[in-house]
Amino acid sequence: MAARPPPWEALLRDEPLVREAAALAVDRALLEGVLMRTEQEANSSDVVSYAPFTLLPSVVPSALFEQAYAVQQDFNLLVDTISRNEEFLEHALAGTIKVDDFTAQLFKIYKQVLKEGLAQSVFLGINRSDYMVDCGADGTPALKQIEINTIAASFGGLTSRTPSLHRHVLRVLGKSEEALKILDNNPAKGIALGIAKAWELYGSDRAVVMFLVEESQRNIFDQRCIENELWTRNIRVIRRRFKDVFEKASLDHDRRLCLEGQEVAVVYYREGYMPKNYNKQNWEARLLIERSKAVKCPDIATQLAGTKKVQQELSQPGALERLLPTQAEAVARIRATFTGLYSLDMGEEGDKMVAVAIADPERFVLKPQREGGGNNLYGEELKQLLEKIKDSPERTSYILMDKIKPQPSVNYLLRAHGPLKIADCISELGIFGVYIRQGKDMVLNKHVGHLLRTKAVEHADGGVAAGVAVLDTPYVI
Repeated sequence: MAARPPPWEALLRDEPLVREAAALAVDRALLEGVLMRTEQEANSSDVVSYAPFTLLPSVVPSALFEQAYAVQQDFNLLVDTISRNEEFLEHALAGTIKVDDFTAQLFKIYKQVLKEGLAQSVFLGINRSDYMVDCGADGTPALKQIEINTIAASFGGLTSRTPSLHRHVLRVLGKSEEALKILDNNPAKGIALGIAKAWELYGSDRAVVMFLVEESQRNIFDQRCIENELWTRNIRVIRRRFKDVFEKASLDHDRRLCLEGQEVAVVYYREGYMPKNYNKQNWEARLLIERSKAVKCPDIATQLAGTKKVQQELSQPGALERLLPTQAEAVARIRATFTGLYSLDMGEEGDKMVAVAIADPERFVLKPQREGGGNNLYGEELKQLLEKIKDSPERTSYILMDKIKPQPSVNYLLRAHGPLKIADCISELGIFGVYIRQGKDMVLNKHVGHLLRTKAVEHADGGVAAGVAVLDTPYVI
């Protein structure tokens, strides 16, 4: 993400110093709780390791950092507006649901719940908008949005622990003044504040917050950071899976969600964003939750608002203006972050974009309607798939995006049992946003922190949970 080299770049060539700093950094990461369970024991904390991280923080230009923060409340407002606009969602996803079974199933539940009438009156959004710095043809750095995550946006907990870690490394390397410039950052606290406020507005002090979690729990400590914040507010947290909901949950006559004798006030999804998260029973459990009075984070309309197809539709001329007709300044701030996004719908325009992408695949990224990292296609893989599906409606389940070209910087990526070697790296900045709407009134809308992830340039796609990117801290200059 760097527009200029960091003030410690020369130190990275001093191998003995780097080795000493790396050993100290790993111990500090363990002390700070920058932890994950191991692949071998994904559901046990008997043996844990440090989550992968950069040895040193990465430079982020201050103007672009501030721009990313300034637009987050606008994106919160936009996501909430889309979630309430049935006509827009129907239009945007009309083609996708014909060829993408996962999105179609989400949409089917969305329509069923709307038809019954929403029992839910309090709406909680926890989003993370992700960006890279595009240096473009003329080399001028510009902030460009990769995507917005509206479900299970992760690492708000662990990234709250990395500023202290990187301050320590800088001090070890004799860069105490630079260490003082590392910004405090605590998304976990802000996320928990949003959940706590939603719980309060639900209006039952005996009700619990349910974290809906995956079968495999490697990233549990990231979630525990948020849980612990809720426990300090005397809000009871339970962790359950879709399987538990299917087997043990029910709705009472007021459509309150009851599980094991407890009323559930808030359902915070940390799973449910990929097809592999669902079987027939899990879909039934999702429908049961959606039909309930509980505050869902996100409700199914908000999950649909975060799809890639909606992202592409928002880039169309006039789309933002129709959604936010009285918010001209917000529209301008949002649009300034957009890069080129293109539909592959059947028809002349879609045919043209398919041909352009096949002819010049290095210019684009091909994105399916999936979250979780590791799903996008680039280069030769992009070309081969488009050649295969160019005449099929299957192509409409993807969108094309201009490939962002960031300027690499050098760093060390520290992974358990991995080699210590210098790498050319690129970074992705995410801003966490939290909003709460009660009825038609927005009662909370704020940004609550940031996440910087860094990976070696040879890896085209993939996040921390996917084993490609590592946790980082912005050095804002």
